[in-house]
Amino acid sequence: MTMNSAAINSISETMSEGNAIPYLGPGVLSLGEVGHQLPGSHAALVGHLTAKSSVPHKIRTNLTATAQFIENFKHRTTVNNAMTEAFKMEAEPTPLHTLFMNMPCLPLVVHAWYDDLPQKALRSRSGWGMAQGVSQAEHYGNWVNYFDADGTSAGVESAGHEDWETLLYQPLGSVWPARNFLVSDSDFVEVLTEIDIQTPIPESVQELRKGRSFLFLGCRFSTQMERMFARQIMKRSSEKHWAVLPEEPTRNEAHFLEQFNIERIAMPLSEFVAAFQKMQMVH
Repeated sequence: MTMNSAAINSISETMSEGNAIPYLGPGVLSLGEVGHQLPGSHAALVGHLTAKSSVPHKIRTNLTATAQFIENFKHRTTVNNAMTEAFKMEAEPTPLHTLFMNMPCLPLVVHAWYDDLPQKALRSRSGWGMAQGVSQAEHYGNWVNYFDADGTSAGVESAGHEDWETLLYQPLGSVWPARNFLVSDSDFVEVLTEIDIQTPIPESVQELRKGRSFLFLGCRFSTQMERMFARQIMKRSSEKHWAVLPEEPTRNEAHFLEQFNIERIAMPLSEFVAAFQKMQMVH
């Protein structure tokens, strides 16, 4: 058995027991149908924001700085409208979404991007809900809003959702159901000021991650922001994790993987999904 096969076998067993948490990044969208045009990277998204707003050249490739500039000079509503425009296009869940959202035992999914494909994939099951990060600019004093599967608001408190069999945690917010987005510099400054003591992370997430491993799919850890969110969301979980990362990791990424015992699976995401699906049939 190859190293990748052994890792996929271990992931499959762990997920079947409900002890592995999928952590989905923007790269998952690369598996979608050609032409659906949802932004699948920071570069693609910042292109959407700058297409209709004039932004200084020196920050035009920086997503959070671009969003902050637009917020400062054109109001927060302009940012939200641009983000909604970028992610409103109808797109079907990818094979990865369909596969992982239909796992028999799925207590927690982390989705660190702004699309609503996980929600769409979860509609085939019952007993789930969402916890979405919200901007302090719009929801001062609250870090998270909860929503039932049909998009109905379920308040700002984690209590009362213990009967959900699956929690979809979207720390950056999502286009659906309420157009909540953490995207500007000030959004992240607020969160990062508190994240070390875990305040912005829902108590339900903190409870569900205990003793469980994370499986990173479509994620990179090349920026400090990406590493910080992953590290804080993983805190007090299992000591073993995996990341499907076909590209050669940067020096910072390699250090991050080693520091948190994240085993790199060096294969394209599409190949991993196919191999995982085969392994599931065995289990």
